[in-house]
Amino acid sequence: MNFPIEIVLSVLGIAVATATFLLQFVLVGRKRVGYRVQMDTPVTGETESVLAGALHNLTTGAGGNEQLARLSLVLVRIENAGSLRIGDDDYVTRTNSEVGLHLVFPERKVIGLAVNELSNGVQRDNFDADSALAQRDEVVRAQPRGIIDLPKVPLERGQHYKILAVLRRETGSGEPEAPFVEGSIKGGSVAVTESNSGPSKKMLALCGFLVAVVVVQLVLSIVRPDPKPSYCADGNLTLVGSTAMEKMVREAAKNYETHCSGAGFTFDFVGTSDGLRVLDKPEPAPDTVAIGEGPKRDTFPDLFETPFAVAPFAVVTHPGLGIADLSTAQIQRLFRGEIDNWRMLGGPDLPVVVVDRQHGSGSRYALEARLLDWQRPLYQPEFCAGRSRLVHCEVGSTGEMAEVVAATPGAVGYLEATTVGEGLRAVTIDGQPATETHVADRSYPFYSVEFAFHDYPGGDMPAGSLAAKFVDYLVYGDGRLVVAEFGGIACLELARRSECEP
Repeated sequence: MNFPIEIVLSVLGIAVATATFLLQFVLVGRKRVGYRVQMDTPVTGETESVLAGALHNLTTGAGGNEQLARLSLVLVRIENAGSLRIGDDDYVTRTNSEVGLHLVFPERKVIGLAVNELSNGVQRDNFDADSALAQRDEVVRAQPRGIIDLPKVPLERGQHYKILAVLRRETGSGEPEAPFVEGSIKGGSVAVTESNSGPSKKMLALCGFLVAVVVVQLVLSIVRPDPKPSYCADGNLTLVGSTAMEKMVREAAKNYETHCSGAGFTFDFVGTSDGLRVLDKPEPAPDTVAIGEGPKRDTFPDLFETPFAVAPFAVVTHPGLGIADLSTAQIQRLFRGEIDNWRMLGGPDLPVVVVDRQHGSGSRYALEARLLDWQRPLYQPEFCAGRSRLVHCEVGSTGEMAEVVAATPGAVGYLEATTVGEGLRAVTIDGQPATETHVADRSYPFYSVEFAFHDYPGGDMPAGSLAAKFVDYLVYGDGRLVVAEFGGIACLELARRSECEP
């Protein structure tokens, strides 16, 4: 058994991403006060700026630049960098004072401060004369430092304020230590944050790790061919039967071959009855499945059938008639020969030409069962081809039906709704179009149940055979998507499976 490295990598990638999210936003990051120093510069540097303004005047007086060299300007941003609100009761201090945080400046003394840039929603009265905002000095381990006490300021997620401080260097030389914030938050932390101008190193590392996982999985998927789906079987299968369903079945077989490289198909769509006759012979027809509209009927007692879809059919006319809708009763009278001129239905003065499918056709079965209640006269069957005068004639395939109706003024016929093309007009029936929705709610009456037929003894196809697997593909698998693409409804998708019965 091969070690499932792809599964291990997938689980590892999910685990790392989940752990990072929990650590960043659920655990540590739920409540977090962040701070960052946005400016820490000597005042002498600012006096040399072209934007210094009145700061140029600070170079005069006792001490001159020697005094200014000990002064610095510091701007610190205090923000809610977590995912939850920071309330005034979330600040933890050694005493029960109103002080929430301490902004500390090692080696320097605070000689002035201002609260700057309150983000939307931060109240200025948090920093008024009655607040805990104050400046002071202290000595820790013989080291002087200045401190700004910050009030317990409520901060919604993303809110911030800034402290601008003027400092004087008390000891040492060179770069002073960086300012920092002392304090604690219940269930959270106080930490240095970085500018949002670029991604953090942790985030870059996480992205790099996940990219590496994806690349490894991609390489493995190329090196190791994907296992065949469970519905695959090797072999060759012949598909015969309904010309109305030929395009749909060919597309389903093509999709099947795409995923199942060991399968091959041959096709012989010459009509439902002819397809059933291929199976209904003394010698069995192994590796052959017939597709047709309607059940097998008593003519083929030794065959077995499996319904897999419901498909809408359409009554079509020559477009020159201008007929947009026919009632069920009008269709019955047309195909029973009771209406012989279109003017009787408000159309032009043209004789009605009924174009039929041959007896035994699944399409004809759908017409007679769904619309005609099996009540129509017996016609002397005559083929449409080669006749100069037509009143009633028959064709052998869906393609012939479309050609004859499109070429014959006054013609009316029928075919599967998805095969209606240019040169034909599909009429609505009782005001309803031939759509999946109207077939499903039974407001559109002209439809057919689609079956797969076989002649395996006992009714069960060999479990691992291509015939059994392909029929299951149509009934339960992705073949249902192809059925839907061609306007049908898979039996498995119907609210009542009994609606797939004839």
